[in-house]
Amino acid sequence: MTGTQTTPQTFDARPWRVAILAARFNAPLVDQLIDGATRAWRAHGGRESQLVVQRVPGAFELPLAALKFAASGEYQAVIALGCVIRGDTPHFEFVAGECARGLMEAGLATGVPVVFGVLTTETQAQAEERASVNRMNKGGESLEAALEMIELLAPFAMWRSRAAPRKRPAKAQPSKSKRARR
Repeated sequence: MTGTQTTPQTFDARPWRVAILAARFNAPLVDQLIDGATRAWRAHGGRESQLVVQRVPGAFELPLAALKFAASGEYQAVIALGCVIRGDTPHFEFVAGECARGLMEAGLATGVPVVFGVLTTETQAQAEERASVNRMNKGGESLEAALEMIELLAPFAMWRSRAAPRKRPAKAQPSKSKRARR
């Protein structure tokens, strides 16, 4: 595997609420990504009640789900996990490319970090290496990228936390004297 490792960082996941959207296609590999992400969440102090994991059919369905979760105002980040392995047809390019584009658009449209944790590999062996919790699990890396982006964007965010929902202004009621005159 080529590339450089990032410098380990420490984050405080306790104040945040994060959604993980995970494809069911290639489930054994995606399950390992989920495992790595949840381990990273706990390692950074996150509470299980603040981490939501929801399944979607495949990588192509991740962008719509990410858009809806990000737009809900309930999550400070959304992580999309999946695995697309190249085959002998152009299907790989369509699924991987549209998934990446859709996830980017969801983040840009909502202002909520949407992290691309979808493995796009040439072979099953490459996918297994990137998903393995004992090797270079990209699920854990995706979770840490989400926490880093939350911290970076927090000064600009208008997030609504589940613990402290935004209060809506009370609907103005006409005074009793005005009601009596009607």
